[in-house]
Amino acid sequence: MKKEITCFKAYDIRGRVPDELNNDVAYRVGRAFVEFLDAKKVVVGHDIRLTSAELTDALIEGITDAGADVIHIGQVGTEEVYFGTFHLGVDGGICVTASHNPMDYNGMKLVAEGSRPISSDSGLNEIRAAAEAGEFREPVRKGEVVKQDVRPEYIQHLMTYVDTSALKPLKIVVNAGNGGAGAVIDAIESLLPFEIIKIQHEPDGNFPNGIPNPILVENRQPTIDAVIANKADFGIAWDGDFDRCFLFDETGAFIEGYYVVGLLAAAFLTKNPGAKVVHDPRLTWNTIDIAKAGGGEAIESKTGHAFIKERMRLEDAVYGGEMSAHHYFRDFAYCDNGNIPWLLVTELMSRSGKKLSELVNDRVAKFPCSGERNNTVNDPVKIITAIEAHYTDSCSKIEKVDGLSMIFDEWRFNIRMSSTEPVLRLNIESRGDRALMEAKTEELLGLVKTFDA
Repeated sequence: MKKEITCFKAYDIRGRVPDELNNDVAYRVGRAFVEFLDAKKVVVGHDIRLTSAELTDALIEGITDAGADVIHIGQVGTEEVYFGTFHLGVDGGICVTASHNPMDYNGMKLVAEGSRPISSDSGLNEIRAAAEAGEFREPVRKGEVVKQDVRPEYIQHLMTYVDTSALKPLKIVVNAGNGGAGAVIDAIESLLPFEIIKIQHEPDGNFPNGIPNPILVENRQPTIDAVIANKADFGIAWDGDFDRCFLFDETGAFIEGYYVVGLLAAAFLTKNPGAKVVHDPRLTWNTIDIAKAGGGEAIESKTGHAFIKERMRLEDAVYGGEMSAHHYFRDFAYCDNGNIPWLLVTELMSRSGKKLSELVNDRVAKFPCSGERNNTVNDPVKIITAIEAHYTDSCSKIEKVDGLSMIFDEWRFNIRMSSTEPVLRLNIESRGDRALMEAKTEELLGLVKTFDA
């Protein structure tokens, strides 16, 4: 029976429950997923949202009705589904999650064998078409469901990224935002020489403190306050399915994701001299400078997890990072992970004897940036075309890896369109000149308004 399904996005499934995503849709996705991959065994897990367990049951019913077996790993983070999929050597994995979307949303993140991403250009459109058509083949058998806890093995895997003998006793504030990250922190805590101060720690799908999304300025204050009150060495906050983590230094200052990319590039190049690191095109100079200093190579990729992962595989890159706080690791099947980053930072701090602010502030001074400035506009294409014409005569280089990047001797910018809304995203950086960066930010924001008139 043909039924339009509106919750399919470019990279995943995300929609309001129950009008866009419900048990029927979840069942259809399960059937279509198995048929598309010709899967025999699938890992399934879910986040802490109130609707996730029921949607997962419907999804599993669809998978098993299609003839595939399910390894149900329970309430987990997206990264644990990625881990289970590649670690157990199965044909695919699905995490039922809506990450940082509003409370009445849910969704799914889908991967194939080896935790390779399934997005609109690698199967998601075909899965949608099959789910909408609802004309599934008759299976030769009903699949079986086995419940399995992969967290102990996942924790063991996390510990391979750091030398625990090098770690110094640190005091760390952790804020799960009542999402799922707390369970992993509880499992790893005894293996580390840290004093861990937990806030908003218990998983609660009612989100009593708001949806966990620390990229929003208004969501950062509890972590800042706890770092300052406890005189902590640094703080960590996660989004709901904890595939992104956000760092705060010992003063409570939020660290832009761009500079965390640089930190992690440095960490990996120390251990892997000459390695390649992949980064997105929005802000680049700090990462390029660090890679060069570490004897490595920085490679620019289009923004988005599917593009970063594909380029990392192509280049055999050890690490990939986006300023949006997605960090990808070769030894984690090129997938993003929200716990490896902070573990690596503790090792950097321990080995260097430096505070987190000391590790970051010299980079901020060397390459000050605007942070992403989002502008709702009427005609994004017209504005980008006009901005390119405005600066063409004075710039030294133009790149169009993702949106428009224009490079000058002492500053550069990237402006790109959102894939889902009429928004222009603007990022500007300079070579050690904060006043220039701020002036050019205001100049470009003014041009956006002028050209949108």
